[in-house]
Amino acid sequence: MRIWSIHPRYLDWKGLGAQWRETLLVQKVLQGGTKGWVNHPQLDRFKNHPDPMKAVGYFLMEVHRESLCRGYKYNYEKILYPVKEVEKITLNRGQLDYEFEILMERLAKRTPVKHSENMDVELVEAHPIFDVIDGPPELWEKAYWREYTPD
Repeated sequence: MRIWSIHPRYLDWKGLGAQWRETLLVQKVLQGGTKGWVNHPQLDRFKNHPDPMKAVGYFLMEVHRESLCRGYKYNYEKILYPVKEVEKITLNRGQLDYEFEILMERLAKRTPVKHSENMDVELVEAHPIFDVIDGPPELWEKAYWREYTPD
């Protein structure tokens, strides 16, 4: 499971579709509708939110908005709490940059056109639910990231 912190505009069609499906899974997990994934570390950012279901709804709204920009037809009715505003979640810049690096590695292999589009990005934008602050990648990324060195 990867719930990207980066803005959905950077994702290719495959990544955007996966983001939609996996965030719908988060919604189901938070409802108590599954037995799996309940302890996945990426869920903590939603679990710790004052209103977890609305936070997931807001997150999905932005993914849905991006899908419409691309002419896709994601089912809006699947968003249980489609809210237009929610308290932001703090996100470290290192996490955002790390995720963009992972995405770019994947795009280089599977969607070179999207990789090229993203090459001009100077400052990676987060999904609007996040308030970006200075800091390293999340500790749950430790299995993946090499030594973090901020620019």
